[in-house]
Amino acid sequence: MTATGHAVIGTVIAAKIGNPSVAIPIAIASHFAADLLPHWDTGYHRRHESKTRFFLNTAFDVLLSFVLSYFIIKFLFVQTSINYAFLMVFMAQLPDWLTAPYVFFDIKYPPFTWIYMLQKKFDRKKDLPWGFMNQVAILAAIVILAKIL
Repeated sequence: MTATGHAVIGTVIAAKIGNPSVAIPIAIASHFAADLLPHWDTGYHRRHESKTRFFLNTAFDVLLSFVLSYFIIKFLFVQTSINYAFLMVFMAQLPDWLTAPYVFFDIKYPPFTWIYMLQKKFDRKKDLPWGFMNQVAILAAIVILAKIL
């Protein structure tokens, strides 16, 4: 799932669960659960593009993730602290942050190899456009359900 997708889920967790000792493990677990759903992400064709392009696409995704989370908090879940929401966004993205040294800098030794191999067991990739559309539909449903429940 894109960093933006994980961020939306982290934002909803922040909006619905005010206790960080409960929310943090849920946010981390949500990462693996979300990656089980067929999805597209910026690494889908990374072997066919330059490292610079892959890095820039991923950096844009991360930036977009925090901007979108900010707007979701400001317009839909106004009672939620933006700092708390950003903490949950980071926690929901944490497994990807921990694989960054492996993926971007070719650091191929523990603990980075461990988390990378763990993530690969959960990752269910799907090419564009369906991998992206699946993600948008699922995330929209999560936000709508969180807002009405």
